[in-house]
Amino acid sequence: MELAGGEGGCRALAYPRLVGEPRPGDRVLLNTTALAMGLGTGGYALVVAVPDRLPPDPGGPGHLVKARYTPLQVTVLGADEQDSKHHALLRDCDGVDGMPVVTADLHSALPAVVAGVLAERPGTRVAYVMLDGGALPLWFSRTVARLREAGALAGSVTVGQAFGGDVEAVTVHTGLLAARHVLGAEVAVVAQGPGNLGTGTPWGFSGVAVGEAVNAAAVLRGRPVGALRVSQADPRRRHRGVSHHSLTAYGRVALARADVVVPRLGGDFGALLRAEAAVLGERHTLVEVEVEGLLAALQAVPVRLSTMGRGLAEDTAAFLAAAAAGRHAARLLD
Repeated sequence: MELAGGEGGCRALAYPRLVGEPRPGDRVLLNTTALAMGLGTGGYALVVAVPDRLPPDPGGPGHLVKARYTPLQVTVLGADEQDSKHHALLRDCDGVDGMPVVTADLHSALPAVVAGVLAERPGTRVAYVMLDGGALPLWFSRTVARLREAGALAGSVTVGQAFGGDVEAVTVHTGLLAARHVLGAEVAVVAQGPGNLGTGTPWGFSGVAVGEAVNAAAVLRGRPVGALRVSQADPRRRHRGVSHHSLTAYGRVALARADVVVPRLGGDFGALLRAEAAVLGERHTLVEVEVEGLLAALQAVPVRLSTMGRGLAEDTAAFLAAAAAGRHAARLLD
């Protein structure tokens, strides 16, 4: 919605499920933190309430409270809770039947991974499991909405404090189980929602949680596939080549073995990727995957590709690396 106010006006986002449906002329209470900070993702005001017309009290179903103990906590029906029709299934199931699980530390990798899967194996059912390191409401992601509309995603699962997916779950473990057995996914992609929190330190980054996702996938007898975060254009040295966050998540946090995909790129940059990824070979299986045909698949995705403000043309390697991980995951199904 666009707020009036001349030069003082600003763009604001409302989640109708939480605050009701704002209408022209409504007074609204805003949280302007992200706007004041000028954040690249979500850098605008958020509607906290429409004071003169509050939404109805929540009436269920569901007993899972997410965004807990905040003013906008929400009650949802979890696939794994007792009142769910899926409870018995998830109570008794203990694995994901060898399902490939692609892990990526940024939300921007999601459409590229999906493009890689579908380019290699059209018609594959892909589900997105959203971690709570970025945005908590999945509704914030235009990428997921458009992938769903295009039929590229079979559905989404929100885990931890995240909410708003087609299926809700308590942990990444039940989220993976739900992706496989409720949504019928053949491949799952695990990543945080839009936005992330980083501090310029190896450990102080919300995407490090993908290392734990590797462990969860392995415990559930899935096939973890690590997508490397790479860049040929990031001005920060720690993110050029293989990002130090990938080296931390896969090299230190992930205790289970994964297939870590190294895109087969040519020239000096390809040699740099292979050299920097080599250290991960002590703990994981490094799989070089060719990228022929993936650029065309990326150009055809129904969403705008952007990572840290850079598009496909500006940082092609970043998206090819994610798409190569998707291609490898699809090949594991054959």
